[in-house]
Formats: sequence, C-alpha cells, structure tokens
Amino acid sequence: MSFEEVKNTVKKIYEQVKSENLEERDNLINILHAIQEHYGNYIPLEAAEVLKELTGRSLSEIYEVLTFYTMFSTDKRGKYIIRVCKSLPCHVTGGAAVLKSLKDVLGIDYGQTTEDGLFTLEESSCLGLCGVSPVMLINDEAYGNLTPEKVRKIIEEIKEKERSGVK
Repeated sequence: MSFEEVKNTVKKIYEQVKSENLEERDNLINILHAIQEHYGNYIPLEAAEVLKELTGRSLSEIYEVLTFYTMFSTDKRGKYIIRVCKSLPCHVTGGAAVLKSLKDVLGIDYGQTTEDGLFTLEESSCLGLCGVSPVMLINDEAYGNLTPEKVRKIIEEIKEKERSGVK
C-alpha cells in the first residue's frame, strides 16, 4: 500500500469521525479506532504522519496515544485478537493450563500471529472479570471459567465459522 493510498483513506476516515461532532479531545482516539478497524486490527505508521497534518498535533503526541493504549497496534495482527488475563486470580484458577492450551492449539506465543492471519495472542493485565476466572477476551467478547478443553473448543468453533464463511 502506498503512502498516497493511506493518506486518502485516513483523510476520509478523519472527515467522517470529525462530522460526528464529538469532543475535540475524543477525536484522536475515535479516529485511531476507525483507522484500525479499516486496516484490520492495526494502524499503519504512515497514518500517524497524515494525522499530524490533519489534526495539527505533534507526531510524538499521536505516537503517545498509539503506544499507551494496548487496544492499538502498529503491527499487523490477526482478525481475532486473543487477550489472556495474566492477573493472580486467573493464574490461581488454572490460567497457566489455559494459556498452554491456547499456545498449543494456535501454535504461537504472545505477540505472534498464526500463519493464516486469523489469531494474534496477547497478554493483558486484569480484564476485570475475576469472578469467572480464568478469562480471555477475543476481540470484544469475554470468555470465562476457562479450561484447556473449553479453549480448544472455542478456537475450533471460530475456525469452523471462518471456513464456512459465516459472519
């Protein structure tokens, strides 16, 4: 993808989000969310350059937001982002076995994406779902009371859905 393509796409997204009349301070985060959604779970670095011009913000301010919030990534990621809670409640309720099962079934480690581009595995601090630990988040959907067997079933169901083309 060329810089010109990114520039045109980011401009369109910027205008769309700006037209929603949100608070000025909220615009950057909302624009970044929209850009990430457009590009499939990541934000090309070129987009920061374009946003610098469009918003008048410094490049360092844009990078601060991009790198502070774990929901944003400048690296290509899978269609499904799996965030595994690494907090103590999840650990003591079987989190290590759940994580091992996830790594085995996906064939990847933290920070990696499966060869088919479907899954990226990330660690997360507390997801706030301690009552149903161990827990993981796949995109925006939480899964609790996990076991190694449940994890394998969830991943297989997603793979099957992808194979069948169901959305």
